[in-house]
Formats: sequence, structure tokens, C-alpha cells
Amino acid sequence: MAPGHISEDRYRIDERMPDCARGRRRRAQALVGAMLIGATVLTACGTGTDAVSAVRANQFVSPDGQTVIDYAPAMRRAIGAVEGEDLFDRGAVRLADYRGDVVVVNVWASWCPPCRTEFQALENVYRDTRARGVQFVGINFRDSRSTAQDFTTDRKVPYRSIFDYGGATLAALGVPVGVVPTTLILDRQHRPAKLFLRAITEAELRAAVVTVAEEKAAPQ
Repeated sequence: MAPGHISEDRYRIDERMPDCARGRRRRAQALVGAMLIGATVLTACGTGTDAVSAVRANQFVSPDGQTVIDYAPAMRRAIGAVEGEDLFDRGAVRLADYRGDVVVVNVWASWCPPCRTEFQALENVYRDTRARGVQFVGINFRDSRSTAQDFTTDRKVPYRSIFDYGGATLAALGVPVGVVPTTLILDRQHRPAKLFLRAITEAELRAAVVTVAEEKAAPQ
């Protein structure tokens, strides 16, 4: 046998084994495979600079490869019902409760390096624009609840987040979401106005939020 070569016989299930023994062998091999796959995904998450793929199945190709998308008022459509359980079990979080407000929705995870980098920008813009009728809501995605709670507590994040491990609320946003962080600005009718499919800077977020907040409401 060549050095470094692993014989396939090592992983072959011996058909002479009792069924229970073969079952244990299969389960052990499946566990090792899952651990290897998990390690690969976590390594990929740690290499991003602007955004990271949360799960490979969620990757997508945005229109023309854009990472910032503007939605003209005439082309905007209302989103679905976005609601979910509060990260700290303080009742449901519903975007419908912010009727008439501009809402900034940030999809984030504590394991995402760009998310950690941009949180201060989000908090600064939230404090500077809330008097204009602007609300912020986070969607915590594919994360440990306790770790996410520690993350927001340590940073004294002033707005609420939906705990959404499986991403059930994302489809209702009506926009492509396949990376974290993603930041979506909804106008006062809760229609997508601007989408960032990467980490944002404080200056660009403030400018975008103020622009949407100053739009004249469309006739009902």
C-alpha cells in the first residue's frame, strides 16, 4: 500500500457483521461525514469580507450580479407578513406593528464577521433617524439563540430581532436573500426601496434611509 493511502476496505461494511453492528458502523461514518461538511461550511463563512454564504443551498445570482439594488417607487410591491418570535422571548415581532414607518430590516448572525463589523453603523443610524419615523428590526438567521442573545446584550443593540434559525420569515420579504448580512430598507408602505446584499457603511446606510424617509407618501 502506498504511503498515505487509505484502503477502501477500511470503510467497507463487513456483510458478516450482525445487523446492529453494521448499523452502528453506518451511523459512525455518517457522523464523521457531517462533521467534515460542517467544518467546510464554517471555514467558508470565516473568509468573507463583505458578506458570507449562510448555507450553500441559499446562494443565488442577483440581477446582473448587483450587491446594491434600488427599487423605483413605481415598481415597488408590498411584502408579505413578516413576523416571528423575539430573540429574547418577549412576544412576537411584527413589521405590521410599525405601520407608517420606514423599516430597516437587517439579516444577521453572530458567527458572521461582516455582521459584527457593521453593527455599530446600524445602531448609529438607528439613533440618528428614529425621530424621522424610522424603525429597525433584525432577523437572526442560522444562529445559536444563546450566543445571539449574548451578542446583542454585549453590544447593547437598541432594537429587536426575530429569532429565525430556519429562515421562515425571509421569503415574505420578497427580495433575494442568500447571504448575511443583508439589509433591506422598506418605505412607509412597507415596500422594498433599497437592498444591500453585503455589509454596509454608516454613511451609505444613513443616506439611503434619509432618502426613503423623506419620500412623499404615495396616494392610497
